[in-house]
Amino acid sequence: MAKSVHPAIPKLEPLVGPVAATQAHGETTIAVPADRIRNAALLLRDDSELDYSQLADLTAVDRLDLDEQPRFLIVYHLLSHRRRERLRLHVPLPDDDPAIASVVAVWPTADWFEREVYDLFGIRFVGHPNLRRIILSDDWEGHPLRKDYPIGIEDVAFTHTVGRIQPQQVDLP
Repeated sequence: MAKSVHPAIPKLEPLVGPVAATQAHGETTIAVPADRIRNAALLLRDDSELDYSQLADLTAVDRLDLDEQPRFLIVYHLLSHRRRERLRLHVPLPDDDPAIASVVAVWPTADWFEREVYDLFGIRFVGHPNLRRIILSDDWEGHPLRKDYPIGIEDVAFTHTVGRIQPQQVDLP
């Protein structure tokens, strides 16, 4: 039996070039070049046959431990309510200057997702209307979800541990 081709693939190829797609657990994942993400997003949202009107999630993966290049992968989880279908986009980004165009103008829900990825991974979203930290304080140094971020621990004082926890210096490698 012939493998079915996702309807987005022939529509995306003129915009982004040859499309690499995988199927697993009834869902399709399509790889998109970083410099074409905005065009791909507009097509996926606006094409009446595709109708991916919702960005359900956006996150990043640091593949440093996997020795894969490019190091970072931006992952977009899209929903088409009318078609009752999910689609995942993978966009690889290099280690030296990870940056990608913002899709806030396409899907407004990207606003806080992109800020979170910026805050925790240090990946810039060019054209984002308010790209700043969302979880960590403005004076925080580094991006804690990067695999090369030094791991340190310290005891946290709660109301039931006041008096037992003493402030201490934590030496990070």
